[in-house]
Amino acid sequence: MNQSAAPSDLQKAQSTAIPVLLGLSFSHLLNDMNQSLLAAIYPTVKESMGLTFAEIGLVTLAYQAVASLLQPLVGMATDKKSYPHSLSIAMLFTLAGLLLLSVAARYEVLVGAAMLVGIGSSIFHPESSRIARMASGGRHGMAQSVFQVGGNAGSSLGPLLAAFIVGARGQGSIAWFAIAPLFASAILWKIGDWAAIQHRAGRRQPKATDTGLTPRQTRTAMLVLLTLIFSKHVYLASLSSYYTFYLIQTFGLSVQNAQICLFVFLGAVAVGTVAGGPIGDRFGRKHVIWFSIAGVLPFSLALPYVGLVPTILLTIVIGLVLSSAFSAIVVFGQELMPHKIGTIAGLFFGLALGVGGLGAAGLGWLADETSIGFVYRLCGFLPALGLLAAFLPNMKKLDKQAA
Repeated sequence: MNQSAAPSDLQKAQSTAIPVLLGLSFSHLLNDMNQSLLAAIYPTVKESMGLTFAEIGLVTLAYQAVASLLQPLVGMATDKKSYPHSLSIAMLFTLAGLLLLSVAARYEVLVGAAMLVGIGSSIFHPESSRIARMASGGRHGMAQSVFQVGGNAGSSLGPLLAAFIVGARGQGSIAWFAIAPLFASAILWKIGDWAAIQHRAGRRQPKATDTGLTPRQTRTAMLVLLTLIFSKHVYLASLSSYYTFYLIQTFGLSVQNAQICLFVFLGAVAVGTVAGGPIGDRFGRKHVIWFSIAGVLPFSLALPYVGLVPTILLTIVIGLVLSSAFSAIVVFGQELMPHKIGTIAGLFFGLALGVGGLGAAGLGWLADETSIGFVYRLCGFLPALGLLAAFLPNMKKLDKQAA
C-alpha cells in the first residue's frame, strides 16, 4: 500500500508544479509590494512626528537588519526540518506590520512595525526559494526566474500604488493594503499543502550527491558568488535610487518623465530576470553569470558620458543583462552546497537586501559630498568584479564526469 502511495504523491506534486511556481511568484509580488509601502509613508511621518533624516534612516536600517540577518538563520532551520506552512505564517507578520504602520503615532511603534515587515520577509524568501526549486522539475534556473520576477514586479508596482493611494489618503490608508498579505497567506497555505506532499515523496527519492569539489574550491566559489552579488546589487541600487535625480540634474527632465524612465529601467530588470534562469539551464550558469555582470561593463562605463536618448537605451541594456545574473547565482550556490538549499537562498537573498540598502545609503552620502555624475562614473567600474566568474567551477562538466 505504501509503495503504491509513493508514485501517487509524486505524480500529484509534479502535476501542480506550474501553479505552484505562479502562486509563489504572485505571492512574491504581494510581499515586495507591501515592503515598498514603508518608504511611502516617510514624508508623512517625518512631518507628523518631527523626525530627522537620521531617524528615518534608522527605520530603514531596522527593517533591513531584521530581514537580511534572519534570512540565513531561517534557511538553516528549514534545511534541518521542513516547515511547509511557514510561508503562510510569514504573511501574518507582514499583515501585523502593515496594520501597525497605518496607526503608528510614535517613533518606537514605527520602528516595531518596520521590524515586523522585515520578519515576514525573512521567513518568506528562503523557504519560498526552496519550494520553487521543488516545483522546477529539474529546470532550477527557470523556476528561480519565475519566482524572482514576481518580487521585481512588486517592487516597481508598490511605489506607483503608494503614490495614488497613500499619497492621496494618508498614512491610515495603508490598512487597505492588509488585504494583500491575507490573500497571499491563503495562496501560500495551499502551496504548503503541496510542499508537504512533495516532501513526503522526496524522502523516497535519492538524496543530493556531493559536487566532487574540494572544500577549498567550494569556499572559493562561494566567495566569488558573494562578491558578484555585492557588485550587482550596489550598481542596481545606484540606478534604482538615484537614476531619476541624475536625469533631472543632467538633462533637465521633469519629475514625471524621470519616473517614467525609471519604470522603463525596472521593466527591463524584470524581463532580464525572467530570461536569465532558462538561459542558465540551457547553456550553463557560469556563462550567464560571466556575461550578465562583466558583460555590462562597457555600457556602465559609457553611461555617464552620453546624451539623454543613449542614456535611456544604455540603462535598458544594463537592466536586461545585469538582472539575469541573480537567479543563476542562487542556483549555482545551491548546486555547490546541495544539502543546504534553504541556507544558500537565505544567505543570498539576505545579502542582496542588505547590500542594496547599505549601498544606497553610502552612495547617497557620496553624492552629497561630490555629485550624482561622480557616483555613476565610479559605479561604472563595479561590473568589472564580474571577471571573478572565471574562478567558478564548470558544474556541467563536473556533472558529466560524475555520470
